[in-house]
Amino acid sequence: MAGKSKNRKRWDSVTTVAYPLLFAVLLIAAWQTKLLHRLLHVDTFILPIPTRILTIIQENWSAIAENLQSTVIVIVIGLAAGSLLGYLIALVAAAFPHWGAGGLTIVSCFNAVPVVALAPVIINWTRDVSNDVAFRSMVAKCIVVMIFCTATMSINAFRGLTEVKPFSEDLMRSYAANRFTVFWKLRLPNSVPYIFTALHVSVPLAVITAVVSEYFAEYIIGVGRMIRENIVTAQYATAWAYIVIACALGIGMYLISILLERLFLRKRK
Repeated sequence: MAGKSKNRKRWDSVTTVAYPLLFAVLLIAAWQTKLLHRLLHVDTFILPIPTRILTIIQENWSAIAENLQSTVIVIVIGLAAGSLLGYLIALVAAAFPHWGAGGLTIVSCFNAVPVVALAPVIINWTRDVSNDVAFRSMVAKCIVVMIFCTATMSINAFRGLTEVKPFSEDLMRSYAANRFTVFWKLRLPNSVPYIFTALHVSVPLAVITAVVSEYFAEYIIGVGRMIRENIVTAQYATAWAYIVIACALGIGMYLISILLERLFLRKRK
């Protein structure tokens, strides 16, 4: 029975990766052979074939790399600041549960605000931050990403800090552990898996938020802004090149979050 269970887990692991890859291969094949164009009734000017997009990326890599670097900086700063702020909010809410739940409700409401509505507001609010348009534009985009990541982290971290096994807390109380010891030895370690759960949600959210916020930014730089500029000028092949880069960035950062989870939580399994 143990052998069958182990083989079943291996098969599930293989199919979890194989099925999405198979779908991606079929989709790209249909795209490259223009079958997708016939099904969607579009031409290659609006939807360039993959080889054309890859050629654009190769020929314009220096400009793409510059815009990609700007977007990555926004994502990393906003994600880090939002995760830290969200965890601090969760700590306060767990320490003061009577009003902490209400505070989390307010924070979670930010997730209901569309980024296309919030980004222009934040950009207008930060116009007096600096006379340097590049700097204040960067600040505005980081704040937008931070806001959306804060809500995700605070909710998940609060669950990790409060949803401990009752017998674990009772055991520590029986050893006369004070509140700080319970927090440091029990609640804090229990919240670590929830932190990575939040990151798995926050990472793609941060990528999407950063790309969308670049649409409205003052300073013309970033993957999102290049998508907009090339669509406006009808350079659809270049726009698709930046779309592919944005997708690769999101997938890559998500895989990094999974690897970090396995690295930090390998002793828990």
